[in-house]
Amino acid sequence: MDRRSFLKNLAVVGAAFTLKMKGGMDVFAQTAPNAPVGAPDLVAVMGGEPDAMFKKAIEEMGGIKRFVKSGHKVVIKPNIGWDKTPDLAANTNPLLVAEIVRQCIGAGAKEVVVFDNTCDEWKRCYASSGIEAAAKAAGAKVLPANEESYYSEILLPQGKKLKKMKLHKAILDCDVWINVPILKHHGGANMSIAMKNLMGVIWDRRIFHVSDLQQCIADVCTLEKKPVLNIVDAYRVLKANGPRGRSKEDAVVSKALFMSQDMVAVDTAAAKFFNQIREMPLDDVKHLANGQALKLGTMDIDKLNVKRIKM
Repeated sequence: MDRRSFLKNLAVVGAAFTLKMKGGMDVFAQTAPNAPVGAPDLVAVMGGEPDAMFKKAIEEMGGIKRFVKSGHKVVIKPNIGWDKTPDLAANTNPLLVAEIVRQCIGAGAKEVVVFDNTCDEWKRCYASSGIEAAAKAAGAKVLPANEESYYSEILLPQGKKLKKMKLHKAILDCDVWINVPILKHHGGANMSIAMKNLMGVIWDRRIFHVSDLQQCIADVCTLEKKPVLNIVDAYRVLKANGPRGRSKEDAVVSKALFMSQDMVAVDTAAAKFFNQIREMPLDDVKHLANGQALKLGTMDIDKLNVKRIKM
């Protein structure tokens, strides 16, 4: 099958069931028999709707109550950066966000908050993405992030280029937070996944683009209060013209989801998956290696306990 036919089938009939990671690792093969006992380090799910894949993944991770306790204030941070509808794959899928909200509330969360510091005008982004309506219907509060007064300065002592930043107070005030990016191409960083998604919790992002973008992405991930879970939405993948996309032709329906507490590992797995849609060498996604160098996680996912599920 040539590349054009492959991508067409991938989008139309979910031919991604056969995708393999480069280097011979089949993301959706059976878990190795000698995998460590206990909850997996990383879960990869394929072939379902966004909410159904999350249910499968979180069950394998030990259930949402492993991460969210009764009385917790929880923040869910999707990508809502663009005034785009879900079919264009610029923002996190609203069905996934809604299911995470429901499960957090079901676990006894006192409050669930959803927000993002958007690139386009925030009210339009919240509405067009479908996330505001879905999150509110599931029981969450949706907060704005468009004014500097919503942020407080913190220090990043481990950062190499970024030594301080202004962090949204919702993150500072919560008990736990969950990072829910969409997998997509990015014109500046080459890939936008879990690590890059943290740019939406801070106020002034100009320094990223005038300094060393790939290092600053890693630096922001050194903040003390890290997400308890990273859930990568790959139901639709923006394969070109990211981070906002131009048309439906830029989006591919691939029906996948990746989950881990390790931002570097989950981004590595998702980036390898992306490579089956469009070539993107990991060496070009330098914030992965930068994050590993800062001991934020590992790119060596072959050594992790990975659970792979086909629906």
